[in-house]
Amino acid sequence: MQANLETLGQLERRLNVALPLDQIETEVESRLKRLARTVKVHGFRPGKVPMKIVAQQYGHQVREEVMGDALQKGFSEAVQEQKLRVAGYPRFEAKPAASGASQFEFSATFEVYPEVVVGDLSDAKIERQTATIGDAEIDKTLTILRKQHATFQPVERPAASGDQVNIDYRGTLDGVAFAGGQAQGYALVLGQGSLLKEFEDAVTGMKAGESKTFELTFPQDYHGKEMAGKTVSFEVKLNQVSGSNLPEIDAAFARSLGVEDGDMAKMRAEIKANLEREVSKRVLGKVRDQAMQVLLDHTKLEVPKALLDMEINSLMEHARQDMQSRGMNLADIPLSPEMFSEQAARRVALGLILAEVVKTNKLSASPDQVRALVEEHAHSYEQPQEFIRWYYERPERLREVESLVLEDNVVAWVLERAKVENKPTAFDELMGNA
Repeated sequence: MQANLETLGQLERRLNVALPLDQIETEVESRLKRLARTVKVHGFRPGKVPMKIVAQQYGHQVREEVMGDALQKGFSEAVQEQKLRVAGYPRFEAKPAASGASQFEFSATFEVYPEVVVGDLSDAKIERQTATIGDAEIDKTLTILRKQHATFQPVERPAASGDQVNIDYRGTLDGVAFAGGQAQGYALVLGQGSLLKEFEDAVTGMKAGESKTFELTFPQDYHGKEMAGKTVSFEVKLNQVSGSNLPEIDAAFARSLGVEDGDMAKMRAEIKANLEREVSKRVLGKVRDQAMQVLLDHTKLEVPKALLDMEINSLMEHARQDMQSRGMNLADIPLSPEMFSEQAARRVALGLILAEVVKTNKLSASPDQVRALVEEHAHSYEQPQEFIRWYYERPERLREVESLVLEDNVVAWVLERAKVENKPTAFDELMGNA
């Protein structure tokens, strides 16, 4: 085999490979002989079909298969010889063989993985927020939990925020009903944001049996693009208003939250522990985002187009599946590769950088780290041991955890080299409730 490598660009390469034609002919003949043992041709017993007839009927197909196999094998061997790391799939071109040629020649055009060199991170700055969980945060969480456990009783008064209402509604655009704009016996709690604020505001103050017609303009960024920015008319009939009854914070309430003995001190301690885990998770997420950006900012890297195209296709397919699961019409919201190119480029670049940092600095996930993360996730479940057992049943589940541990290891590596500043932050601000 002869192989010649050409450099077409920073990452693009072309391999020109020549294979002895007599080897291909020998393999074609060998496969035809094997085929002749079992092939069925009218007028001949199995195994007795003349080779000339076998070659006439199957020779072209067998030759195509042999040439394809030879092409794949020749390319693989040439890549190993040249010590190339191929990114994506090569584009093959077979060269027409001249009369009397002794070689089968083809070219393969492809991209190689870029060299990844992370720069000096000592000038990088990362802000790590800190938040204290005290009695005020626990009390506020208890207020939210009480609302979540509220019961509702019918009342004879106008609907107010916090009430549960039962309504019939019908929306029209230019006098024509639109998809998703109608419902009968729909129940919602006013003030929770289940529907657009303007819709809930219009219902607030209505009494049972009352009807109302009003106009509403959908926001420009409304998730249903077909209705974004459009003004519609709604007819609403309020069937029933139910006021909320909040449970007392007592032993029964503690038991409803999973504290078996109803001890309220334990209840508050568990709420505090849960809040601290949420804070830790939120802080880690924000730090992780900053660390990833630091790596991107300090690494010069050209992303292979083949990998970029594959990632774009993957993101587009995920978006289609998500839209279908929401009952959205794909024909109404056309997707284009340009919509995903920036996100795809970031994901591919980060994947290449993380792989290099892990490999170069030996940051692989240890079994103890994987176990610790699984146990951490298990804390939020009623039966932690069952959750842990479920995770360890399937290797692919553990691989997901391993990926998270690898990211954590890389983040720790970045934090050791960057300038980290702790910033005290109010709990509500950190959690996005401010």
